[in-house]
Amino acid sequence: METEQLILRSDQDGISVLTLNAPKSINALSEAMLAALSDMLDAIAADRSVKVVILRSGGDHFCAGHNLKEMTARREDGDGGFQYFQDLFAKCSAMMLRIVRLPQPVIAEVKGIATAAGCQLVASCDLAVAAEDATFATSGVNIGLFCSTPMVALSRNVPRKMAMEMLLMGEFLPAARVAEMGLVNHVVPVAEVEGKAMEMARIIADKSPSAVKIGKRAFYEQTEMPLEEAYAFAGRTMVENMMARDAEAGIGAFTRKESMPEWTGE
Repeated sequence: METEQLILRSDQDGISVLTLNAPKSINALSEAMLAALSDMLDAIAADRSVKVVILRSGGDHFCAGHNLKEMTARREDGDGGFQYFQDLFAKCSAMMLRIVRLPQPVIAEVKGIATAAGCQLVASCDLAVAAEDATFATSGVNIGLFCSTPMVALSRNVPRKMAMEMLLMGEFLPAARVAEMGLVNHVVPVAEVEGKAMEMARIIADKSPSAVKIGKRAFYEQTEMPLEEAYAFAGRTMVENMMARDAEAGIGAFTRKESMPEWTGE
């Protein structure tokens, strides 16, 4: 029941829309929210009917990051909250990795604020669409807590000096600026955010699921490799992809100038 309350899921035509449903806390990544989102991602990973995921928010804002009130309360623990904080950040990192490792692409649909771990959530998604009035920040430094875990995803999305500017200054940046930096793909009027995210999702959902799955996995793996190793890995991946039934059918149809086949995902 808790998962159903905190994360709403709606599926149609191979697209799963997940809605962060805790607007009173600005969809903060509480323990319960992290658990709910992790469980939902695990379920989608095993669901072959889902081809693309859209992650959106209930209320006026995307996500305010960790629940600081919940965290502060644990300072009353015997160890001052040390073990709790270790476990919490590990759970959050594991949830972010679930997004990266999910077979299906994930599109963040951002309105309002996305700050600290909320900004990390956007950076962890494969694609992002933002409303014109959305703002982004890694603002922990303003309250004495450097955004070290958000830094991991942020620094893999934007150039180093831009990441350091966000991390060191803690300022809220408009959507147009973070789009220039590479954190989001498109900035549109707020009334068009859902439509733009759905448009992108439908285009991706029309592709071969096996090609998309192989490609997403390979993209993240090769970015961590030296150049020569990355090329060797990518070559092996191309061979794997060529052996898939979808590739055989799709390439055959293309060379024969026929319509693309129905994808099997195999």
